[in-house]
Amino acid sequence: MSEDKKLTHNSKKDFLKNPVEHIDITSFDSRPIISSMEKMSFVSRETANAANIFNDMLSDKDCTIFLTLAGSTSAAGCMNIYKDLVKYNMVDAIVATGASIIDMDFFEALGFKHYQGSQFQDDTELRKNYIDRIYDTYIDEDELQMCDRIICDIADTLEPRSYTSREFIQEIGKYLKKNSKKKDSLIETAYDNNVPIFCPAFTDSSAGFGLVMHQEKNPKKHMTIDSIREFRELTEIKIRSKGSGLFMIGGGVPKNFIQDTVICAELLGKEVEMHKYAVQITVADSRDGACSSSTLKEASSWGKVDITKEQMVFAEATSVLPLIASDAYHKGEWKKRDRKNFTKIFG
Repeated sequence: MSEDKKLTHNSKKDFLKNPVEHIDITSFDSRPIISSMEKMSFVSRETANAANIFNDMLSDKDCTIFLTLAGSTSAAGCMNIYKDLVKYNMVDAIVATGASIIDMDFFEALGFKHYQGSQFQDDTELRKNYIDRIYDTYIDEDELQMCDRIICDIADTLEPRSYTSREFIQEIGKYLKKNSKKKDSLIETAYDNNVPIFCPAFTDSSAGFGLVMHQEKNPKKHMTIDSIREFRELTEIKIRSKGSGLFMIGGGVPKNFIQDTVICAELLGKEVEMHKYAVQITVADSRDGACSSSTLKEASSWGKVDITKEQMVFAEATSVLPLIASDAYHKGEWKKRDRKNFTKIFG
């Protein structure tokens, strides 16, 4: 379809007819595909190597696995992958954007959905219908603002003090245990399995709107987010880990935040190794010098990532992540791992 061709609809419900369905990595076995891709070239071989490194992380009993999430793959059909990585003990801690956790995962846990749309749709028409667009995916803005208000409601129930995003997301997990419309969200699954979720740029999301409303309602006594204590908490997990691996979807703040724990620990006088394993899936161009696109070899120059087992996969994540995750699920190295229960170290 050409970009010049505009799509027309009569009403909001005409736009929001086809919900995005999240892929189930347990329903298909990608091991033969990954095995075949090992014998190919370009992104296929990079993807197979990334899958092998992820399995190496899982088979290393001393390895703490950090999942980082940036971008909109949760809205695009990968939400159940992240939930299953937690459910089947394939990640031990998560660092994500606020949008991935609140605007997408929490949003759907409340019973709302993302919808298939078109990148060629007239955005003026979408705005008239109060519909937000992420490339070819639609979101009902009215429902998103309901999500903002519920964040405010949760904050209103809490003791007025500083919280890390991990603490506040833990409270959201408690809320979902009683109030979720869609069970087994990433937040609820992480809550059940003591997997901490950190959002270093938490306010850059629906959480931010909700917390602004909370502070406006409670100008003298309100909760706040302590991002410095949050950095210290994440660094504590790195300090307590004999080894670590990074499985990074996209880049951005989550990528840099988890890599910086090595430097932070060093400045605190602790001896820690660089992250031993690292995989990043991204479409970012490394020539612009940005964090999202910086290669893992570049991170080695900063003392953050060991280059022995690292792989950059330059691909749109929804096209390769299901293969890597399904391969790991069916190989079953996760069955031999002990849960690390890092949430418990914070009391």
